[in-house]
Amino acid sequence: MTTEQQKQQRHQQRQQRLKQKVDQAINAAVAEKGLLLVITGNGKGKSTSGFGTVARAVGHGLTAAVVQFIKGSWDCGERNLLEQHGVEFTVMATGFTWDTQDKAADIAAAEQVWLQAEAYLADDSIDVVLLDELTYMLSYHYIDLTRIEQALVNRPKNQHVIITGRACHRRLIELADTVSEVQSVKHAFDNGIKAQQGIDW
Repeated sequence: MTTEQQKQQRHQQRQQRLKQKVDQAINAAVAEKGLLLVITGNGKGKSTSGFGTVARAVGHGLTAAVVQFIKGSWDCGERNLLEQHGVEFTVMATGFTWDTQDKAADIAAAEQVWLQAEAYLADDSIDVVLLDELTYMLSYHYIDLTRIEQALVNRPKNQHVIITGRACHRRLIELADTVSEVQSVKHAFDNGIKAQQGIDW
């Protein structure tokens, strides 16, 4: 047997052992339930990831609804696309807190949007709910944490929920099935490059 053949044989043996472990893990994962996913961290791409999951779900024939907190009235490429495929949107549409500079109005707007979120989270005809930028509602004390937890815990058994935003509260992280943290390594905006339509928004 040549040296190359020996290398190939060792590689094949390693891959067979790896495949066996992966197959065992797949066979052991038999539970089915609606997942709670949290996408948090300081990096760019949290909402993008959430919308990607919604797009994937819709592509597989699932129903979805999106609740957007902290968003403004500007054009939203994801909404333009997904509404054409039956995805319902509820948008706070007040913009960032430094835009409104009116805490009482922000709290009132958050309450109205959260009421619709609660309705989605109680509707067993909706397979996936994206709560985009929900974490800020807790950071700013606009919505009570216990109320959010109750809606998540009591949702339909097979409904999937995605929460995005920075600094997710530890109790939501504990409640979640999957948590991903997006870290910032480099951002074009920090180098004076404006947000690009179709890429950043």
